[in-house]
Amino acid sequence: MRDSMYTAFFGAMTQEARMNIISNNLANVNTTGYKRESLAFEDVFVRFASDYADPNDSLEDRILWPESKLRSQTRVSPTHLVHEQGSLKNTGNDLDLAISGEGFFEVETPEGELAYTRNGAFYRDPETGAMITGQRFQLLGEDGPIILPEDAVNVVVTEDGLVTADGDAIGAINLTTFNDLNGLEKMGRQLFRIKEGTDIQPEPADNARIQQGFLEDSNVEVVYEMVNMISTMRAFEAMQKVVTTTHEKDQQLIRDVGTTR
Repeated sequence: MRDSMYTAFFGAMTQEARMNIISNNLANVNTTGYKRESLAFEDVFVRFASDYADPNDSLEDRILWPESKLRSQTRVSPTHLVHEQGSLKNTGNDLDLAISGEGFFEVETPEGELAYTRNGAFYRDPETGAMITGQRFQLLGEDGPIILPEDAVNVVVTEDGLVTADGDAIGAINLTTFNDLNGLEKMGRQLFRIKEGTDIQPEPADNARIQQGFLEDSNVEVVYEMVNMISTMRAFEAMQKVVTTTHEKDQQLIRDVGTTR
């Protein structure tokens, strides 16, 4: 197979991966607290699959591939999360909270795992009174979960996270941040956790402020994503055309050689 076909093949695969990311971003344009993803490409030397299977070239390999099997191709870099803040939407709901600035709400899963989110659509658990996410993860404060009294009518959350119910102090919401946001990975449903093998630790988000009665919209920009989608489709079609043209030329070459006497 010609190098041009390999180059086009790898190029088509990377454009397909990019299209999947764009489609996912557009599907979450109305998802509260969603952070868009982006995909970067880099040119590197990559080996074919046979190289990984057997790093020592056999005689057959040397006959089939007399030249080096290393090719400069395009490789997809890990997905990058864009943590830019989305716009804040007024809901008027006392338990809807948005973060203005860099930071995350700290929540706890039923299994005791810590997670972090910008989605501040909280509810009161009718059984425990705890403020919970839609997945029933408890919102954590400085002294544990934030528990609201059953008969609480007027719940107030100040900008610095102090929670009161009918004038009585309930607790203070933890807002955390990290010195390297690349150390976070998605858990799904706008939740993040610390990647295994990283040494980042949560620290207080001193410059963040809570806006009660607001929710943070997705930071996806529809026009930007649509422009990227069009350019990606064109690039994919161009790669397909290279593969098709190369294949046709190879077939023509085979026919020409076959008719030579």
